[in-house]
Amino acid sequence: MLTNKTVVKFLDELASNSPAPGGGSVAALSGALGAALISMVCNLTIGKKKYLDVESEIKNILTKSEELRQSFTVLAEKDTEAFNKVMEAFSLPKEMENQKALRNAAIQGATKEAALVPLRVMKLVIDALALARVVAEKGNINSISDIGVGTLMLNAAAESAALNVLINLNSITDTEFVSWHIDEVGTLRRTCKAQAEEILLIINNKIGKK
Repeated sequence: MLTNKTVVKFLDELASNSPAPGGGSVAALSGALGAALISMVCNLTIGKKKYLDVESEIKNILTKSEELRQSFTVLAEKDTEAFNKVMEAFSLPKEMENQKALRNAAIQGATKEAALVPLRVMKLVIDALALARVVAEKGNINSISDIGVGTLMLNAAAESAALNVLINLNSITDTEFVSWHIDEVGTLRRTCKAQAEEILLIINNKIGKK
């Protein structure tokens, strides 16, 4: 499995001439890294006397951030699987007219699936950023920069995933599907960017007061 590789082996495979894993898996991995940093700051907050009044809330956030980390990790695998399904569809026979029709339907179905995986990444980013904001406001101030990095990774995940949704939508002939999801991508991008900017403002203000 892709996510069971060492970091070095993953990077070697990413750098190779194989088109998968590619940007979509990296987008999901960026989300997993962002969620992991949220968890880290939660763990550095829990058990500290200074933060006893928010410990219960931070523990709850930790549970959610770990669930999100797992979900992002699964999507890193699914993105590669979805791309491989598209390639398999393109390899179907196309000599006869009925074969062409079946091949085209398979390509369209697989490409829709490939578009939906990074779209899911974007939706999870919104959930993760909501957690990051609370941790930025209430978590261990000595680790405030780590939440900043996590926030940047999450927004990068959203922007990267958006590109992967859009490039797949370019190949889909279902105009209603395309129109609906182009609008959805735009809304998700704006929401993620606004959330990230608000969190980074909180963080920069706290760093300035340290």
